[in-house]
Amino acid sequence: MSHKAGFVNIIGNPNVGKSTLMNAFVGEKLSIITSKAQTTRHRILGIVNGDDFQVVLSDTPGIIKPAYELQESMMGFVKSAFEDADVLIYMVEIGEQALKDEGFFNKITSSKIPVLLLLNKIDKSDQEQLETQVQLWASKVPNAEIFPVSALEGFNVKEVFNRIIELLPDSPPFYPKDQLTDKPERFFINETIREKILMHYKKEIPYAVEVDTEEFLEEDHIIKVRSVIMVERETQKGIIIGHKGSALKRVGMEARKDLEHFFGKQIHIELYVKVNKNWRSNQNQLKRFGYNN
Repeated sequence: MSHKAGFVNIIGNPNVGKSTLMNAFVGEKLSIITSKAQTTRHRILGIVNGDDFQVVLSDTPGIIKPAYELQESMMGFVKSAFEDADVLIYMVEIGEQALKDEGFFNKITSSKIPVLLLLNKIDKSDQEQLETQVQLWASKVPNAEIFPVSALEGFNVKEVFNRIIELLPDSPPFYPKDQLTDKPERFFINETIREKILMHYKKEIPYAVEVDTEEFLEEDHIIKVRSVIMVERETQKGIIIGHKGSALKRVGMEARKDLEHFFGKQIHIELYVKVNKNWRSNQNQLKRFGYNN
């Protein structure tokens, strides 16, 4: 029996639904999702296996014009997504007119590999607006197949996935068939904690934060975790902790609940906050946190 396998990379502006789509394909919450821009910082692989196929999906940061070293690294993950893709998914949302970076847009329109343009959030549009948007993107990206979808509602997601499988080359699997992602357990702990910070803190705070899990001890019925939340300034540390530690406690409680669901085990989390000045512009610190690799 022939077997198909390949890399399917998802790109687009911030907040168009890339992470929601990948989680819908994989059936697990691998990418964190919030309403804030730049939620995804890394390139995250999600692997979907069938008897005769393996789809290696790649969620990437939303395309922005970088303002500091961390964002430069994030856009480096997007650039790498063009290099190894067998199928490229370009995701836009209803009402969107253009990609925020012309260079990336030109790469899409001149791509030699199959491009699927997904027009997302159609549950927020009417038929007339949808038809207008389909015509607009058909003229802008004539090399793409266009699929109206709602990643959140699951509309047309299965149809897109079936088309992906049709487009993949014949190949043996790239990863073991029981593997779900390329990321280690600590990564998902870090990201879950960071998601709660994105949800509960405003302005610059979530963007000045990185999470580092220093201890991960797995026993039969419990996983014990010690994680450090890095901020750039003392004032940010106080905001993260909150009055008598209440804000930090809320982050820990909500993260624990999600992680217990993810790992299927009881979780014990200890959270600490440290100041790591200007880590977003420090090459050594970025490398330590998995950027600039």
